[in-house]
Parts: sequence; structure tokens; C-alpha cells
Amino acid sequence: MKWIFFFIVLVHALIHILGFLKAFQLAEINQLTQNISKPMGIFWLIALILFLAAAIQFISNYDLWWLTGLAAVILSQVLIILFWQDAKFGTIPNIIILFVAIITFAGWSFNLDVKNEVTELLSKSSVDKKEILNEDKISHLPPVIQKWLKNSGVVGREMINTVYLKQRGQIRMKPEQESWYNSQAEQWFTVDNPAFIWKVKVDMMPLVFFIGRDKFSDGKGSMLIKILSLINIVNSSDNEKINQGTLQRFLGEIVWFPTAAVSPYIKWEQVDSVTARATMTYKGTTGSALFYFNDNGDFVKFSAMRFMGTENDSQLKEWTITLNEYKIYDGIKIPVKGEATWKLDDGDFTWYKLEIYDVKYNHRVMKE
Repeated sequence: MKWIFFFIVLVHALIHILGFLKAFQLAEINQLTQNISKPMGIFWLIALILFLAAAIQFISNYDLWWLTGLAAVILSQVLIILFWQDAKFGTIPNIIILFVAIITFAGWSFNLDVKNEVTELLSKSSVDKKEILNEDKISHLPPVIQKWLKNSGVVGREMINTVYLKQRGQIRMKPEQESWYNSQAEQWFTVDNPAFIWKVKVDMMPLVFFIGRDKFSDGKGSMLIKILSLINIVNSSDNEKINQGTLQRFLGEIVWFPTAAVSPYIKWEQVDSVTARATMTYKGTTGSALFYFNDNGDFVKFSAMRFMGTENDSQLKEWTITLNEYKIYDGIKIPVKGEATWKLDDGDFTWYKLEIYDVKYNHRVMKE
């Protein structure tokens, strides 16, 4: 679809050369019956140049191509109105280009907001603090958690203060949905002041997508989802259900930065030889969950009673994350592939399949 739009802009751009050629009598243009002065011919040429520039910027993934595109559409449409009899059908590609430019602008604005939130998030982190996770720091933890930390390779290494990771995945919105939507996500964490920002783009079908941002900061959560980057379909923040749910999500995702297990806001209790219960409390928000491990000390499952949704009538349901593939990043073994599932009365609803494919620790600027 990207190349189709590129060719629409390109062809529309080249059509504007006709007005320039007729104005300067460089060619016989029978399709244009109205007289075009040389000054107007220059404007047709400028519109051509703007559209060509916008097309090149678009195909080159330049974030601000929409500015050039909007300028081109405005100039082009003014010319079309002035020469309506001959040029009226040029309004159709202008509408298409305008629509795509508006969507692109909305996405750019969304990404800028997220970037500012990430900058604020990282400004509160202690990335410059160098501290080693030694045996003494884990001695008070249940044996199953000590085994996990040693198996992951974090003992004797620098404490993790910030995390940046990338995910690719597949999402379903409801249990009866048979098809999966492809997704790409980025996520940022801070540990001393527990927080995360998760940004995702989900392709539902050609030309239809939604973007989203989940956030946990200062003990409070928020969720924002926009269809086509324009229309809010979810915008919830700072209520008991979303605060607890995002805290539990942070708690479950410490498996990607295991040194967070010794943080003072997390309390551990051994359940059996392969299971531990964690309770996290931060700035008035509390949540608990079970962590399951195999005999080698690898994390295999996270389970929590979590509100399914943020509405007033949302019910607590068991929410699980199962992970079954492992990789080593910066010497730390973490689970990288798995799925998230709601345990519903009429059966399991696996709504997200994920794979972590890039992780960076203790970077002040973590987005490339």
C-alpha cells in the first residue's frame, strides 16, 4: 500500500507539469482549454515540485513529509478551483493525499507526546548509579527467587536501572476473533522509581491500524488507544482498576530485568520449590502475583488476578503470561517468547503472542 500511495502522489505531481507547459507554450496541451498566464504556470510548477518532494520524503520515511504534502495539496487545490473546468478531477487525489497526511500528522503528534513522556520518565531514573547485585543483596529472598536470579546471570553484575526493549507480536481483541493482527511495540522501564511506557502499532487490515500507549508512573496507570492515530477508542487513567492492572503488569515484566526483584517495593513469599508469590506496593497501589519456575530456575509463568477492563463493572479474572524461549542480552538470560492469556469462565482467551527481539540496559537515551 505504501508504494501505491507513492505512485498516486507521483502521477498527481507529474500532471501539474501540464499547466506549466501550456502557460509557457512549451507544448500543445489540448486537455486544458482555459488560458493559463505565465505567473500561474509558475504556480503549477511549484505544485509539481512540492508533490515530488512529498513523494520522495514519504517513501524515504521522513517524519515530516506531511508538511510538504499539505503545502502541495493547498496550492494544488487553489489552482484546481481557479481552473475548475479543466482540472476538477484533480480534487480526488488531493483528498486522498490530504487524508493520509492528516493521519501521518496525528501519528507524528502521538509519537512526539510519547517521546516527551519517555524523556520525563528517564529523567527520574538513577542510570548513573553503579551498584553490583551481590550475594548479600539476595540472601533474604526465598530460595526459588535466589535460584532464578543466579540462573539468569545477574548476580555479580551491575544493577539494572533502565530498560529499553522491542517487541513484535500478534493481537486479538476478543475471544471469538479468529484472525490475528500483527503488532510492533517499544517499551521503556525505570526500576528505582518503578514505571513503564509501552507504545504499540497494530495493523488490523490494509489501510486500517490503531496505535496505543500504556503507562505506569507514580503508582498510577493510563491507557490510550487511537484508531488511525486520530480517534480515541480507549482513554482511561488513574482509577483503581487501571492503577492495579498496570502495576501488576510491571511486576510480571521484571522477568526481563531480574535485578528489580530485590527492590524494596516488592515482597516475596515462597509457595513451593518452583513457585513464589510477589506483592508490590508503590505510592498507594498494591498488587500480587505468582511466579512459576522450572527445575533449572527458568521463569515459565506469571499469574495474577487482574481486572479485565477499566469500566466500573470490570471483573477480576486470572491473567497469565507464559514464556518458553530464552536468550542472553548483556550476559543476562531472559525469556523472550510467549503469550498472554485471560482465564475466562467459558475458556482461555489468549489475546497476545509476543517476542522480544532487542533489549538495552542502563541507557539514558534508549530509543534509536
